[in-house]
Amino acid sequence: MANYPARNTDPDTSHEAARHIVDSGARKAQQQRVAAAVRQHPGLTSRELADAAGMDRHMVARRLPELEADGVVVHGAPRKCRISDMRCQTWLPVLDHDETPLAA
Repeated sequence: MANYPARNTDPDTSHEAARHIVDSGARKAQQQRVAAAVRQHPGLTSRELADAAGMDRHMVARRLPELEADGVVVHGAPRKCRISDMRCQTWLPVLDHDETPLAA
């Protein structure tokens, strides 16, 4: 059974949209794009990542916790976001044992 990204309290339309994004493969494709952006731009906030990669900031913000749960990304140190001017969480890729980290 697929894990659909909708809460029990969400309306039926949200559950339909959640089924569609999973069953169509769109969520997996978005996760891959966001993971690639984190690898290319480590240490950015979700909003900075979206801006750097030309993606919707809400989509990025939804996919990052999923990637974290899957062990693909981790939180970096919080800092002031260059876009929102607020203190925000940063994101880093989880590296394989033979990879060298890139500078943020």
